[in-house]
Amino acid sequence: MKEIKRLQEEAEGYLGISLSDKNIAAFICYANELVAWNRKMNLTAIVDPNDIRRKHFLDSLSCHMVMHDTPIDQVVDVGSGAGFPGLPLKLLYPEMNLTLVESVKKKTWFTAHMVEVLRMRGVEVITGRAEKVGQDPSHREHYDWAISRAVAGLPTLVEYLLPLVKVGGRALAQKGEGTEKEVADARQAIDILGGRLGRIVPVDLPGVDETRNLVVIEKVAPTPENYPRRVGVPAKRPLE
Repeated sequence: MKEIKRLQEEAEGYLGISLSDKNIAAFICYANELVAWNRKMNLTAIVDPNDIRRKHFLDSLSCHMVMHDTPIDQVVDVGSGAGFPGLPLKLLYPEMNLTLVESVKKKTWFTAHMVEVLRMRGVEVITGRAEKVGQDPSHREHYDWAISRAVAGLPTLVEYLLPLVKVGGRALAQKGEGTEKEVADARQAIDILGGRLGRIVPVDLPGVDETRNLVVIEKVAPTPENYPRRVGVPAKRPLE
């Protein structure tokens, strides 16, 4: 896909990221596999090559703006879907250990396939719910970063993310229109779960009219043992 090759120029110009030719070859392979699999099963509504480049790849790589100068040894992507933002970040940071958590099995089939095709090491793919993973001792308060895109409103999302983050680590929510209201609504939940609002960073991407923001939440205290609550409860009854 010749359209994906423009990712090299746009990543440099808009995000200050230098992608190698090897990186671009991997992104082209990723795009081709995404389109091919999407013909058989619905993984994403975004299938135009230009939109894949900007709304999937470049949008995922924008997380670099807040992650690049922090520890990234252990990262978990909650609600990873077809691998976004986790797998593009893994291509950028090959030394990162990445866990992808997704409840829809066909999507984890695809991400596991991409991990194999791209010969990635240090990636774990979990088919399951964030509430259960957050109570699993092998994952709870284990990660430097817990990241997510387009999964839930922020009051719910922080209950998925913060239990997974070690004290001193951070959660990152990629958000769009209405970010400030979501942050205001989530302030008490953030406090209850051991977090503190860090910063909100606006993101400007070429050819993307929608508002994009990176919401960073710092983990300053352990999450109480009774969070996350059982499956489905954070969505039905967000913390207030």
